[in-house]
Amino acid sequence: MRIDIISAVPSLLESPFADSILQRAQTKGIVTVKIHDLRDYTNNKHRKIDDYAFGGGAGMVMTIQPIADCINKLKEERHYDEVIYMTPDGERLTQTMSNQMSALGNIIILCGHYKGVDQRVRDLFITKEITIGDYVLSGGELAAAVLADSIIRLIPGVLNDETSALTDSFQDDLLAPPVYTRPAEYEGKKVPEILLSGDQQKIETWRMDQAQKRTAKLRPDLLKE
Repeated sequence: MRIDIISAVPSLLESPFADSILQRAQTKGIVTVKIHDLRDYTNNKHRKIDDYAFGGGAGMVMTIQPIADCINKLKEERHYDEVIYMTPDGERLTQTMSNQMSALGNIIILCGHYKGVDQRVRDLFITKEITIGDYVLSGGELAAAVLADSIIRLIPGVLNDETSALTDSFQDDLLAPPVYTRPAEYEGKKVPEILLSGDQQKIETWRMDQAQKRTAKLRPDLLKE
């Protein structure tokens, strides 16, 4: 997979892709992540990428020209399955969406800023609009990193144990059950005996029961009728 991220502040994305799982995925050659500085595509000497909104009002709007030139240049080099815009009014990111996108070949992620992009960018270039929650960030970079992380970790070969991702919260519309490790007892609190029994069938039954109880308590909206 290749992920091209278009950003007005590319330095915000340096750290997330330089460590841990996301770094290993790139080192292994499983994923290529390229970050593009939107200001490199401006056609004015001040490298300006925003302007006042028609009709007045507070805040600036990202202009069409640099975004269009960047996307068009990338599309000349390869086919993209999705051109995604990170925006507070997009579709809320879910595990199902991440699962689906992990099977794609190439995607572009455009990071919003200011009051957002000129609507014509959305009309002409964007194929999917995504938000990571019902709140507003200073820019789309952190949201883009969250989206990329949620996708990349699902690609075969990225995690050391590929079955790990299959037992994450939300994979079955359930929260994950509680987990324990050594020591078996700490300050009077013991690991449930079932987890020490060695009976894998009973352990899995217990885990499913705990997942359902935890979901009913914390996220009842996830439970299907």
